[in-house]
Amino acid sequence: MYLGERFLNALLIAGTDASVGKTVLITALVAYWQRYCRDRSIGVLKLVQTDDNADRQGRSVALAQAWQTLVTLSQQRDLVLVEAPGGLGTPVTPETTVADLAWDWRLPTVLVVPVQQGTINQAVAHVALAQQTRVYLKGIVLNCVQPCSEAPIADWAPTDWITSLTQKPVLGCIPYLSDAADLTKLAQVASNLDLERLLPL
Repeated sequence: MYLGERFLNALLIAGTDASVGKTVLITALVAYWQRYCRDRSIGVLKLVQTDDNADRQGRSVALAQAWQTLVTLSQQRDLVLVEAPGGLGTPVTPETTVADLAWDWRLPTVLVVPVQQGTINQAVAHVALAQQTRVYLKGIVLNCVQPCSEAPIADWAPTDWITSLTQKPVLGCIPYLSDAADLTKLAQVASNLDLERLLPL
């Protein structure tokens, strides 16, 4: 659906599941952009998962509306961050997953993976799905969904292993944030990511 030209100023933030840190990453990037790129505009589009009981026509209409919103935002903003619902395998219609949408809409994608037991497995499985569906995956951002010291981070999410097994770069790790509304801290967190790989589209 909508196999159009790639939106070079749009970036899809996807995850391995719901509540893994997609919103935190987007908020951090927006905070950084507003602090250091004030001469350029940024927009955010959150794709909402359609109710499981919604009919196919309703889902298709919602998807078409989201597409038109993306078209409009991409014309009005220098950068558009698109937040995906759930993980790459989350269905947005009975025939389409988030991964399919990333390909259909030609959206460069960043994968957010939570730091916890099973991090490597989640990263490998979702990168494999991205490759199968031809998603242009720029890299992986790790996110501490709970307070973590360096030891468990190294055990659960060794970046060299993840990079070797997925053949995708780890673009940074977001620490656990007790106050996700602290824009100064969020901008600092974003500045510690590999923004040269993450943002130039």
